[in-house]
Amino acid sequence: MKGMKSLRFGLLAALAALPACEGDAQRVPGLTAFTNVNVLPMASETVLADQTVVVADGVIVAAGPASDVEVPRGATVIDGSDRYLMPGLAEMHAHVPPGENPPREAVEDILFLYVANGITTIRGMLGSAYQIPLADEIERGEVLGPNFYVGAPSINGGSAPTPADAERLIRAHVEAGYDLQKIHPGVPLEAWDHMVEVAQAAGLTYSGHVPADVGLVHAIETGMSTVDHLDGYIQAVASDDVQAQVSAGPISLGGLARGFDEAKLAEIIRMTIEHDVYVVPTQYLWRNLYGAPDADAMLMQPEMRYVSPETRDGWRRRAEGGGSGPPDEVALYLELRDRILKALSDAGAGILMGTDSPQLFNVPGFALHRELAVMSEAGMSNYEILKSGTVAVGEYVASHLGLDGNFGTVARGQRADLVLLGSNPLDELANLFDRVGVMVKGRWVSREEIDAGLEALAAKHAGEGSGA
Repeated sequence: MKGMKSLRFGLLAALAALPACEGDAQRVPGLTAFTNVNVLPMASETVLADQTVVVADGVIVAAGPASDVEVPRGATVIDGSDRYLMPGLAEMHAHVPPGENPPREAVEDILFLYVANGITTIRGMLGSAYQIPLADEIERGEVLGPNFYVGAPSINGGSAPTPADAERLIRAHVEAGYDLQKIHPGVPLEAWDHMVEVAQAAGLTYSGHVPADVGLVHAIETGMSTVDHLDGYIQAVASDDVQAQVSAGPISLGGLARGFDEAKLAEIIRMTIEHDVYVVPTQYLWRNLYGAPDADAMLMQPEMRYVSPETRDGWRRRAEGGGSGPPDEVALYLELRDRILKALSDAGAGILMGTDSPQLFNVPGFALHRELAVMSEAGMSNYEILKSGTVAVGEYVASHLGLDGNFGTVARGQRADLVLLGSNPLDELANLFDRVGVMVKGRWVSREEIDAGLEALAAKHAGEGSGA
């Protein structure tokens, strides 16, 4: 597991206290000042005008009114006039290429796509051994990429059919240094309960799908850390009659949704909050998985330029299988998912941004912005949506992973993961695309560098498609 990071406030505060000097000064590596900028601190729904934010050695060492915070000698100055500075976003159900040794270029391309979209933190949910040293390389600044919390290879019905299998995997994953345990479907109840006992004793949290034998209520009661994809919530809020039908055999999506019980929704939300369970909804993906999207139209989206022809062809083939039922039935099911998400958010449950990229039509980084639009359509406010990818993530990392959660807000002592925008995302979420640049652990990546990297990716994949 990653250790807690020392902030070394003495040295950093001394750097920040150096007075500004006239004329050109020798630049101090890692020392940056955003001046005269509007700050979205994200600890509350507010905008602080005319601020200066100083970063040294990857940490915010000063933040306050421009009249009170001097720019230290040797700082690289980034003019924030009429611009907005906010914490970087998080993708909490991310995937990087699986396997023992995937092509390094493919891995770094995906990491870049996240950063290019203002994503400075990811939680990898398809673990491989190579990802642990990769996360360390990113932390040391040797590879450009978001802060990477690595989930272990999944415990599922195939990998852990018995309690002994579950214990063996948990112990191996703790020894390897994974940050959390990924869960897939199929885990038998007996294996689950033993996994919980061993994982809790070892201090390893578990997240992902809710196995059918376990059910959402038991998963929550036994310490599930995050429930991804709203897994199990539709079943949990169904009436007793509908649940009896589900137990007896298949039921249509519409039949499941029409059995919604308001009292059961209130109870499962109460349990979610009481047990401090976070939800990673992945609403946009579920619309594509359960609906019948027009593959031609989806593949005309501008971000499709940044993935390989092979990936695009795979998505097309998958979409040709059609949806999961008649459109009106699917619509009822998806509307209930939106209703559950809105109710969870309104009640104050922990919501974390996530897309499950690069699943169907989900281009890493770009898909998050499509997810945010769907969360907005479900009725969440812009602030609550942005909070789910910033301050809520820092809280989750600290309280559930036991790691340094000093990020997700713009304040002294926080990790310098920042996005500088030309317009206010609290007004319109689409303003997140109006990026001037992104900072990851104090490393500034300008809009020019982002655009050049994206164009190089598009050119590479266009060449692949033409056989060049």
